[in-house]
Amino acid sequence: MEYQDIFAIQNSQEFEQKALEVFRYQFEHNTVYRSFCDLLYKHPSDIKTIEEIPFLPISFFKSHEVIASQKETEAIFTSSGTTGSITSKHYVKDLSLYESSFQKGFTQSYGAIEEYVILALLPSYLEREGSSLVYMVDHLIKESTHEDSGFYLHDYFALSEKLKNLDTLGKKILLIGVSFALLDLIESNRFSLKNTIIMETGGMKGKRKEMIREELHATLSEGFGVSKIHSEYGMTELLSQAYSKGKGIFTTPPWMKVLTRDPEDPLTILPHQKAGGLNVIDLANINSCSFIATQDLGSIYPDGSFSIIGRFDNSDIRGCNLMVL
Repeated sequence: MEYQDIFAIQNSQEFEQKALEVFRYQFEHNTVYRSFCDLLYKHPSDIKTIEEIPFLPISFFKSHEVIASQKETEAIFTSSGTTGSITSKHYVKDLSLYESSFQKGFTQSYGAIEEYVILALLPSYLEREGSSLVYMVDHLIKESTHEDSGFYLHDYFALSEKLKNLDTLGKKILLIGVSFALLDLIESNRFSLKNTIIMETGGMKGKRKEMIREELHATLSEGFGVSKIHSEYGMTELLSQAYSKGKGIFTTPPWMKVLTRDPEDPLTILPHQKAGGLNVIDLANINSCSFIATQDLGSIYPDGSFSIIGRFDNSDIRGCNLMVL
């Protein structure tokens, strides 16, 4: 199935048309998703809107090979997890599709990648194999073409000096980091940055106690001397990202859409601004499954942007684990 035309989507009508086309394709070619739909008695002939499409519980990426293509697997992205826990696996059949998605998505939100010095503070991701985030940031660093762009592991002193010097020189900087590492950085350093975007990717990874977004962003804003903190919303199971430029309000690229479902009835889609479980349509997931019921809780706004308010307890969504294949 051709996929590059998903990046030409211009409006909601084109998105819905393409999403229904992708649903029909994945129903026929993804055996795990087909079995899930069959159990729900959902057939493409019955599906007329995206709200009627079944959303596969994200936990299936832990227990099954969720694939809709017989192409050779080019990469396997794995989720982070505690020792002994089962991790998600995303079998990526076409890395160029992932690259197109994150390159175009970043450019639409922030402009040309080449304009930025990209500094990455992702210790927990760099210390394991199979991180889709590291793959993305590594490509963004290479595309920035700036000699100072790069990864930092635990050398906070070198990073702080580099960051202060570049910011003073007026360089356009993006510092992307996992939450606990950004907090570690400001514990031993204080900044007053004028030309730097601070972007957190979420997660304490067991290194610190979890914090609500408002507390985390207030702490980071004070420590870096910036007025707002940006965020990236992505996961192993998706090939597209949403970005927030402040206040935890995320926007998606045109080939990605987020809906909310009723926590008590996961097959029911909720109206805007009513909190519920987040369902993600990611058309870049053409070779796996584009319709994912995540474990996040959030709200959708009338313009299609969304916010995260938490996660389901115990990571099991009631009513979604309907089948054992």
